[in-house]
Amino acid sequence: MLLNLGSHSGIKSRSTVTLVFRLPYYTQWGQSLLICGSQPPLGSGNVKQGLALSPSHQGDELIWYAKVSVSAGFSCEYSYYVVDDNRNVLRREAGKKRRFTLPSDVPEKAVVEIRDLWQEASESLFLSSAFKDVIFGGEKDLDTDEEGPDVSLKSLDWQDSIVVQFMIRCSKIEHGASIGVTGSASQLGKWKTQDGLRLKYAGDNTWKAEFHELTDPTLELGPNRELSVDSQSIHPPNYIVLADGPFRVTAWRGSGVAIPMFSIRSTDDLGVGEFLDLKLLVDWAVESGFHLVQLLPINDTSVHRMWWDSYPYSSLSVFALHPLYLRVQALSDDIPENIKEEILKMKQQLDKKDVDYEATMAAKLSISKKIFDLEKEKILNSGSFKTFISENENFLEQNWLKPYAAYCFLRDFFETSDRTQWGSFSHFSSEKLEKLVSEDALHHDVIFFHYYIQFHLHKQLSEAADYARKKKIVLKGDLPIGVDRNSVDTWVYPNLFRMNTSTGAPPDYFDKNGQNWGFPTYNWEEMSKDNYAWWRARLTQMAKYFTAYRIDHILGFFRIWELPDHAATGLVGKFRPSIALSQEELEKEGIWDFNRLSCPYVRQEILQEKFGTFWTVIASNFFNEYQKLCYEFKEDCNTEKNIISKLKTLPEKSLWLEKESKIQSDLLELIQNIVLIRDPEDPRKFYPRFNLEDTSNFKALDEHSKNVLKRLYYDYYFCRQEDLWRQNAMKTLPVLLNSSDMLACGEDLGLIPSCVHPVMQELGLIGLRIQRMPNEPDREFGIPSQYPYMTVCAPSCHDCSTMRAWWEEDEERRCRFYRDVVGCNDIPPPRCTPDIAYYIIQQHIQAPSMWAIFPLQDMLALKDEYTTRPAVEETINDPTNPKHYWRYRLHITLDSLLLDNDLKNLVKDMVINSGRSYPVEKNNGIGVAAASEKKQAEKVQEGIATIQINGSSSNRSSIPV
Repeated sequence: MLLNLGSHSGIKSRSTVTLVFRLPYYTQWGQSLLICGSQPPLGSGNVKQGLALSPSHQGDELIWYAKVSVSAGFSCEYSYYVVDDNRNVLRREAGKKRRFTLPSDVPEKAVVEIRDLWQEASESLFLSSAFKDVIFGGEKDLDTDEEGPDVSLKSLDWQDSIVVQFMIRCSKIEHGASIGVTGSASQLGKWKTQDGLRLKYAGDNTWKAEFHELTDPTLELGPNRELSVDSQSIHPPNYIVLADGPFRVTAWRGSGVAIPMFSIRSTDDLGVGEFLDLKLLVDWAVESGFHLVQLLPINDTSVHRMWWDSYPYSSLSVFALHPLYLRVQALSDDIPENIKEEILKMKQQLDKKDVDYEATMAAKLSISKKIFDLEKEKILNSGSFKTFISENENFLEQNWLKPYAAYCFLRDFFETSDRTQWGSFSHFSSEKLEKLVSEDALHHDVIFFHYYIQFHLHKQLSEAADYARKKKIVLKGDLPIGVDRNSVDTWVYPNLFRMNTSTGAPPDYFDKNGQNWGFPTYNWEEMSKDNYAWWRARLTQMAKYFTAYRIDHILGFFRIWELPDHAATGLVGKFRPSIALSQEELEKEGIWDFNRLSCPYVRQEILQEKFGTFWTVIASNFFNEYQKLCYEFKEDCNTEKNIISKLKTLPEKSLWLEKESKIQSDLLELIQNIVLIRDPEDPRKFYPRFNLEDTSNFKALDEHSKNVLKRLYYDYYFCRQEDLWRQNAMKTLPVLLNSSDMLACGEDLGLIPSCVHPVMQELGLIGLRIQRMPNEPDREFGIPSQYPYMTVCAPSCHDCSTMRAWWEEDEERRCRFYRDVVGCNDIPPPRCTPDIAYYIIQQHIQAPSMWAIFPLQDMLALKDEYTTRPAVEETINDPTNPKHYWRYRLHITLDSLLLDNDLKNLVKDMVINSGRSYPVEKNNGIGVAAASEKKQAEKVQEGIATIQINGSSSNRSSIPV
C-alpha cells in the first residue's frame, strides 16, 4: 500500500517528523521484530541494519513499536521481519512491500503513527493474476486515482484534532461493489449505513476514506476491530494511518477440472488434444460451475523422436512449446485442397483409442512443412512473425529461440540427441550458434521452420488463454522439477546442472524402490550467482499463458533425492543438500568397518538362496570371490546400469529367459545391499541407505552397530537436516514466487520433512491433498472435511489410478474405505457406481480446501454411460515404470460433453450447494457468484471497532456496498 500524507497549504515546511510504527505480533522466545526499508533510517534494504521494534504488553496483546525521525519529503518501501538475536531472518511478512510517502510540507515535530497488521500469505494469494485478472478481474468501474494507491489528507487544525485515516485492502470484492465504514460517530453515519463513510478505490485493491452515500450494505465478518488513542499522552499523534487488515469475508473457495493436453479429444483435433481445444474445455468448465482448468506440462519433449518423448516432464526446452499440440488447419487461411484432403485422411487414421505419439508427430510436422513451403516468403516477412523472433531472441537474457532451433537441427542432422556425437557442436558457444542460425546457412529454411512452428504454437495457446481469462477461467500450468539430460538447457547452460547425477524420489507410496527420473540435479550455487535468472525466465514465460501453476515435486526446492548417473533405480540415493555422517562421528560411535558397510554384502549362501541352480553361472559372470565365500561385483558390472546392460548380452541368458526379470531384480537387490553410501566427492562422508534395516548387510551386524546405525538413520532423515532444508527453500522459492504474479501451488506428496508445511504456509503456497495418500501416518484415508484451507484437494491425480480404477483394484481396501469413510458395514459394490463417485466427489467439493480440482475421468464416473471403458485404461501414468507410454485419450469428445446438460447441471449443483464460487453468465459477459458469502454476511451484526478521538468514542464496521 502507498501511504501519502498529502500537502497542507499554509503550513511552513520544517526539517523533521517523527514516524511511529505499531504492529501487534506474538513472537517466540529469542525472536524480535524489525522493519527493513529502502531508505537509510530503515536499513537501506539491509535487514541487519533495519529499525528494531520494541515489545509492549497491552492487555492480551503484544504490541511492537519503533520510532524514527525523518526529514520532510521522506519516502520509502518497507516490510516487517521476524529475526533472531543475530538478526538472521526467521520470517518475512507476505505480499508486496509497503510504500510510504511523507509530503515536504508536514510541520516540524509532527507525529505520524502508522498502525499496521502483519500481512499473511493467505491474503496475498488474492493479488495473484488468477484472482486479480481472471476471477475478480474485469473493468472496475471505480473512480481510481491516476497515480495508484496514493492516499491524501485534507488540511487540518493540528492543535485540536487527531485525524484517523481508514485504509483497507479487499482483493475479493465483487465487480461493481465498493467499501464503506459505519459507526456511532456522526462522521460514520451514527449507524445509519446509508450515511456512512464511503471509501474511494485507490488502486492496488486498496480503498481510502471519502464521504459518499452508501447503498444496500452488508457488514464484514469476524471479531471486533479495536482502535484506541491516548489523547492525553505527552506526544499524541497528529495522524493515525490505520491499516488493520483486509476486509473479512467468508473464505473464498473454488473448483476446477484437470486433464492432460494430450488426453483431450475433439471433432477438430488431429490424433491428440490441441491448444485450440482448450476453448471447448473452458466452455464446459464454465457451464459446469468450475473456475479452473489444469494441464500437465506442455513444453517440447522431442528428445528421442519416438514415443519415449510422450513423457511430459522430460523437457527438451523449458521455453519451447510442444509441436504435438499444434492445429495444422489454423496455420493458414489458404490451405490447398490436396493438403486439406491429407488432413482429413490423417484425422481418420489417427482417431484411435489412445494417442499414437510417433504417427501424430510425423503427420503434423509433415503437413506443417508443406504449408510453410507454400507460404514461406509471406510468413517470413510478416510483422507479427518478426516481432515474435525479436521478442524471444533476448528474452530476459535467456535467448531460447535460436538455441532451440539450432538444437533441433543438430538432433535431426546427427540423428541423435546425444551431444557427444555432435563433433565440434558438442559444446555450445555463441559463435557456433550464430553460424548455425545464419540466414546464409544452407539449412536456413530448417531453422526458420522451427521458428515458424513455435510462432504458431504461441499464437494458438495465447488465443486459448485469452479466451479462458474472458470466461473467468484460471488456466493452470505445470512447472516440471527437471529437464532432460540431453536438452537445450543443459547444452547451453551446462554449468547450471550437475551432469554426473540424476534426480528422483526415495521410496514412497508410488514405488517401494524409489523413482529415478533421469534428470540431472541443479547446481544451485551456480544458479544463485545471477539470482536464479534461468528460473525467473521460466516463470515469466509461463505467465504469458497461465494465471496459476503447479510446482512439480516442491520438496526438490528444500532438498532433492540425488542419485549417481549410473543408477537405474531410485533406491540408493542421498538428499542434496544434507548434513552427512562424518567418519569421525561414526568412529566415536564404534563404527569403523566402512568398506564392509558401504560395499555390497554378497556371501555364497545369499547367491545360492537367490539364484538356486544358476548361482554358479551368475557368480562366474558377475562376481569375483575376493576371499572364501565372500564375493564382490566385477568391474564391468559394478553399477545398476552395467548390470542391466550385461545381463542383456550374456550368451548364457538363454538358460533363464523366463526368469530374466527375476534375476535382474535379484542382482540389483545385491548391489543395493549396503548400509552406508560413501560420498563420491568426499570419501570421509557417509549417508545411511534408505530402509537400511531391510538389508541382509544390516541384519548381519552386531547389536551395538545396529542400534547406533538405527539412531543415526533417524537423525539423518528426520532431525538434523530441517534447518538446512528450510534455509535452502527460503533461498529459492521466494525467487520463483516473485518472478510472476501467477497463483502458485506446490505438489507436496511423498516423504514430507517437518519444515515443508510451515515454509509453504509462510510463503503462501497452496499444498495438495489426495485422499488415498494422507499426510497423517496413522491414517489410511484422508478426511477431506479436515483439510487445511491452503490446499488443493482431489480424489486422484495423474500419478495414480483414477477414482474408479482405485475403487475396483483392491477388494479389501475397498471394504475398509466403505466401512471407515462411508460409514457402512455392508459389502460395497465391486464397481465404482455413479452413487459412489458422487459421494467421493461430494466429500471433496464440500471440503474447506481453497480449491477442489477433479481429473476429468473422475467426473465422467458420475454417469454410467461414460464408464463403458475399462477403468484401468484411464490411468495416465505408472510411476513405477520409467518408460511408461503417456497416451491416454478421452473416449468421448468435448463437443459431445458440452451437449450433456444432465452432467453439467449435476456438477454445477454440487458446486453451488457447496458454497464454492462459480462463473455466471451476465448481460455484459461472465461474472462471479458465491451466494453463500452474501447470505452469511447478511446475518452478521458485528465486525465493530472502537475509536477514541479527543475523548470521544465511536464504533465502526467495514461494509461492502
